[in-house]
Amino acid sequence: MGGSDQPIIKIDKVSKSFGSLNVLNELSFDVEPGEKLALIGPSGSGKTTILRILMTLETIDSGHILVDGEELWHIPGNGGLVPANEKHLHHMREKIGMVFQLFNLFPHMTVLRNVTAAPMLTQNVPKEQAEKRAMALLDMVGLADKADAKPAQLSGGQKQRVAIARALALQPKIMLFDEVTSALDPELVEEVLNVMRRLAEETDMTMLLVTHEMQFARDFADRVLFFDAGRIVEQGPPKEIFSNPQEERTRTFLKKVIAAGHAI
Repeated sequence: MGGSDQPIIKIDKVSKSFGSLNVLNELSFDVEPGEKLALIGPSGSGKTTILRILMTLETIDSGHILVDGEELWHIPGNGGLVPANEKHLHHMREKIGMVFQLFNLFPHMTVLRNVTAAPMLTQNVPKEQAEKRAMALLDMVGLADKADAKPAQLSGGQKQRVAIARALALQPKIMLFDEVTSALDPELVEEVLNVMRRLAEETDMTMLLVTHEMQFARDFADRVLFFDAGRIVEQGPPKEIFSNPQEERTRTFLKKVIAAGHAI
């Protein structure tokens, strides 16, 4: 099992294509336990695909991924490794939580029920315990007073904060955030980023963030990975990537982002 002496995520020569489109090209990188990682780059560069693969929403064509010391997509068999079965994938999913661009809350359930449903159904957490944990998380995201509301009664920023609480309710070791502010009105972005800042500062959870919010990436991340065409073009501490990028491709991308109004 995972220990602090090894990466919590190890991506080794992973390739992925959709038809003739090669999205990831022998991609390799490690993530240390507790590390906060920001993935930046143009649309279609493979950032979200990595998160979806880690969540087992997409398969890989080749390569290996280890999460917490265990193969994600393979299990031992036939004297080597064979593709993982559903039981193994279910076990691996319990280590990882994900917050999506579009909330995906259950519209017919209250906020509290949205947060308690998965722990009760998938982890057999007793209702009272699940509700206690959910209320603590809703308090953390500033929405304890909305526990009985339905998603339709919430703003986009509130929905996204509920989605964060819901993912945290499963107590994952790793949290993935996919463009969690891109569907929000500008004035609601900050309230979601503030919750993520708190998470980054107050927990030792490993966090991977795909974002176009460069200022937030700069504040939040221990390390920034710049992707283009399914490869990591450049990586390093935020200060270096944003203040002194070494690669021409990185410089061009950041200039375009600034021109589009995303301050760094």
